[in-house]
Amino acid sequence: MIQPFFIAGVFGLEFDVKPAVVNIFVFMRTVFLLGLFLALFFPAVARQKVYDFNPRCQQAYDAIMQLKVTTGTALLEAEKKEHPDNLIPYFLENYIDFFNLFFNEDPAVYSKRKDLRDQRLDMMALGPEDSPYYLYTQAAIRFQWAMIRIKFSEKWDAVWEIRKAFVQFKDNQRKFPQFQPNRMMIGALQAVFGTIPEGYRWISNILGMKGNIREGMRQVQQSAESNNDVALIFRAEASYYFCYLKLFIENKPEDVWAFIQKHQLDTKNNYLFALMVANIAMNNQKAALGIKTLSDRNDSGGYLDIKYNNYLLGVLKLDRQDEDANVYLQRFTDNFRGKFYLKECLQRLSWYYYLHGNMDAANKYRAQILTRGNTETDADKQALKDAKGGKWPDAVLLKARLLSDGGFFSDALKLLQTRKAADYARMEDKLEYAYRLGRIYDEMGMDDSAIAMYEVTIKAGMNRPEYFAARASLQMGYIYEKRNDRVKAQQCYQTCLDMKGHDYKNSLDQRAKAGIQRLNGG
Repeated sequence: MIQPFFIAGVFGLEFDVKPAVVNIFVFMRTVFLLGLFLALFFPAVARQKVYDFNPRCQQAYDAIMQLKVTTGTALLEAEKKEHPDNLIPYFLENYIDFFNLFFNEDPAVYSKRKDLRDQRLDMMALGPEDSPYYLYTQAAIRFQWAMIRIKFSEKWDAVWEIRKAFVQFKDNQRKFPQFQPNRMMIGALQAVFGTIPEGYRWISNILGMKGNIREGMRQVQQSAESNNDVALIFRAEASYYFCYLKLFIENKPEDVWAFIQKHQLDTKNNYLFALMVANIAMNNQKAALGIKTLSDRNDSGGYLDIKYNNYLLGVLKLDRQDEDANVYLQRFTDNFRGKFYLKECLQRLSWYYYLHGNMDAANKYRAQILTRGNTETDADKQALKDAKGGKWPDAVLLKARLLSDGGFFSDALKLLQTRKAADYARMEDKLEYAYRLGRIYDEMGMDDSAIAMYEVTIKAGMNRPEYFAARASLQMGYIYEKRNDRVKAQQCYQTCLDMKGHDYKNSLDQRAKAGIQRLNGG
């Protein structure tokens, strides 16, 4: 470390330890010479870094949030050249890496980019601590890398990353309570933490990450709809979080579609919104809408190449029974370098050929399920289990499932009405028949008929490994919650949680827990 006496010696300064009247001239000369020294030997210290979310940075952020990475990168490079002390361009570059790594999961790209996390955190710490962006940028970078680390199976590191991010967001909120982006991120995290199953709450309590769905959703919605100048900058991001949380945490798809229409989210030019709407459509029995959204989007150059797009299109087209569904599923399995969704995609590819009577191709892709991808998601886990089981599903039940998942309920019902439960020898097929009928009646608004079929499914399947009984209980909970019968709704959600050892246990438990939290005002 350079000592002050060394600096004094270099510039011919003398230190007098005796009390004396300060000579203003000597003082000014000292300050000048010290400043000159710092400027020559420590230029980074001499120049104050800033967080300037100026119009060009806002344009870059808007482009990146649309996945127009070519435009966004060009704007950031221009800003760095003209204003080298502005830290915001480096913060926004993290968004580009986040979207690329989160969606595409390429391990080679991850290996090249992962060191940038520490570099960017160090850079963000160079800015003024009295700015709301000082802690916010660091917390947001941590949050984004937590999501990336989950995709690369670094779970423990991801947990600690989220904890650090949450603490920094909370600290920043205490210092700058009117800074809307804090509420966006804290609200989203609180809503998710609120769905942690009871058996794992001790972990979140130790880590200091307590959740509250209602309060979390309120904060995210406030950020998404605020006209505050800073909130307007982050509106696209807040809208993205709000839509996903509204569907998967609060189970209110009608509110999601109303929000999308009210705010006229641009799914033609905003690729991120197109992917979001297609994903929500896939999970909300609206295959036709999802296909149209992805087909109508602006696919000109400059957008980030997202392999997940082919997965979505393949799944949606298979639900609609399109002849070219295999083309998109194949593109995903051929070009995706990650591990999430891969087993499920291979399973759907095998289903496509099974339903078309091509058993050689069907068996080929089923065999690949055993060696490719991972089992981090329940769907991937189920695909592996089915592949190991070696049994092919009943063709009528499978086709009815796909049609129902796509929202083609009348076609699915007509198909099931050609059969009855007694036609099936296997108990799992009888259960699925009852459950599929219940889901179709449910989606068609025939609640009483749906409840009757769900009750049959629960009674016969609650101690079996198939997920049908647990999902039937969850769906009954939704019906009773909609009817404002809180007692029966809670009973149904609890029944779902109490069932052990079935398929899709994690995701169904999370939804049931969210239901109980909503009923209890959490």
